Amino acid sequence: MAKIPSVDVVSWVLFQLLLCSIPCHSLLQTPEFDEDDIKCLNQTKAELTDPNQSLFTWRFGNSSHGFICNFVGIQCWHNDDGKVLSTKLPGMELSGHFPSGLKYCGSMTNLDLSSNSLSGSIPKDLCKWLPFLVQIDLSSNQFTGSIPPELANCTYLNVLHLNDNQLSGSIPWELTRLERLNDLNFANNMLTGPIPAKWASNSSDFFSGNPGLCSKPLSKGCAEGSSSNMGVVIGGAAAGVLVVCLLGFAFWWYFIRLTPEKLAALKDENKWAKRIKGPKSIQLHMFEKPIVKIRLADLMTATNDFSPDNIIGTGRTGTVYKAVLADGSVLAIKRLKPSPQTEKQFKSEMNTLAHLRHRNLVPLLGYCVAGQEKLLVYKHMVKGNLWECLHNEHSLDWTSRLKIGIGAARGLAWLHHSCNPRVIHRNISSSSILLDEDYEPRITDFGLARLMNPVDTHLSTFINGDFGDLGYVAPEYMRTLVATLKGDVFSFGVVLLELVTGQKPIDVVTGDESFKGNLVDWITQLSNNGHVKEAIDKSLVGNGHDDELLQFLRVACACVLSGPKERPSMYEVYQLLRAIGEKYNFSDQNDEIPLATGTTDADYSDELIVARDTV
Repeated sequence: MAKIPSVDVVSWVLFQLLLCSIPCHSLLQTPEFDEDDIKCLNQTKAELTDPNQSLFTWRFGNSSHGFICNFVGIQCWHNDDGKVLSTKLPGMELSGHFPSGLKYCGSMTNLDLSSNSLSGSIPKDLCKWLPFLVQIDLSSNQFTGSIPPELANCTYLNVLHLNDNQLSGSIPWELTRLERLNDLNFANNMLTGPIPAKWASNSSDFFSGNPGLCSKPLSKGCAEGSSSNMGVVIGGAAAGVLVVCLLGFAFWWYFIRLTPEKLAALKDENKWAKRIKGPKSIQLHMFEKPIVKIRLADLMTATNDFSPDNIIGTGRTGTVYKAVLADGSVLAIKRLKPSPQTEKQFKSEMNTLAHLRHRNLVPLLGYCVAGQEKLLVYKHMVKGNLWECLHNEHSLDWTSRLKIGIGAARGLAWLHHSCNPRVIHRNISSSSILLDEDYEPRITDFGLARLMNPVDTHLSTFINGDFGDLGYVAPEYMRTLVATLKGDVFSFGVVLLELVTGQKPIDVVTGDESFKGNLVDWITQLSNNGHVKEAIDKSLVGNGHDDELLQFLRVACACVLSGPKERPSMYEVYQLLRAIGEKYNFSDQNDEIPLATGTTDADYSDELIVARDTV
């Protein structure tokens, strides 16, 4: 390993430039805007009738980068990029057919055209045009025709509101394949036929107002209006079912008497655990020999058969359970989501990840393969993740935040510069930084992006139900779909902005209702107006740390430069933060970041690394 001094001349010069001579508003250079998204909105405006001139801000004579991001109802992935994230035009009295121009906004995830006067049919190619849609709201319009079964191709769909239209035909059963769809509304249309059984437990309000719909959750059965003979047959069958149910209830009451714990074990979230409980041949592979031998059966007991009550976190890669062993020690068990990797490939990846050991990484202690189920064993972090501590508990003072920023930078710099091959995290956020009992940060989920799908295009990184990572994605990603070291730096810069401002990456509280954008956009707007100091968390100001806060903020700004080549490397970021916290002794000589043999820091600055080349 070739070592470099902790604060060399290059880092010192960069530090001085950041603190003294680079205004924050100059840190966000603009890439080329996307012609397709401009064409999308231009054609959409032309196709709509706008009697109230609600789209008066949609003027296309501007040649500045990202100008469409200032249009009413439009939010971009990043204001300097010009890729449309969402189109929200509710209650504007717009009319006409569904605007086909939207097909050119291929990166859109949110579409809201509700409470207008749009007519005609819903295009069957909607999900072909906009495959990453997470929310569709076409309610309170005048759409006719049937609900396209092709909407099932919007595999990321969470919300589908088609209520208060004039839609006819049946509810396509294909929509039940959408596993993420948890908010739907078909009320007040002219739909007919049975409601898919999957939604029998939903509120009847979501299906009411359709005289032809039947079956649960509506009170009307689908046999109404048929012949009397059919009614007798159905009545007899219902009576038979009722008798069976009564007998079953009696058996339950007298012989089983399910406890709340047993009922929880029967939930869908828990059924998978029942499948792996029986076989005796399932092995638990531990990378470090524990004092007491741990078996899969011990993990089953420690998690109460992976009861939902033991869930301590969920994310795009899987669900994490708290496991309390018989000796009182605590582990975190992650159940990975399904991936196309073979068992051999998985074990090879595990053995690679097990060797990534650093004081600022959550150590992988072991793994288990049980059929299709894959479990990872981690050390449990008692303070949870940074997101919770920063945004929910609001319990972090400035020195704790600085310590977390320096430690997390140290861990990520080690992944980038000391590993061979290098590791691109790809999903850095405040949720992926865990805290131990001393608030020492530990990065988790490193290497799992490739593990989940070796040929992943990385779109799943931010196209997910709760938008957990929206706001962290580097602006260049939508153009390249390539994971890079500098993409990690951008994401980490957003985490640094969270630490110094106390704001969330998306739901920024500014007091300015006209502001539309994310945390990076807000910082840019303030700095353009010479008010960047106003972004600093008010609870931190005036406690003798104001210079450190401003220095920290400027380092964060450097990380979120829109041009990848202009961002510092993670080695440089760590050295800059380390200099800010030098008087607190958060780091020592043992915390140097050695570069992998045969490389220099410059080798890591500008290179784009394809995701499949990483660990």
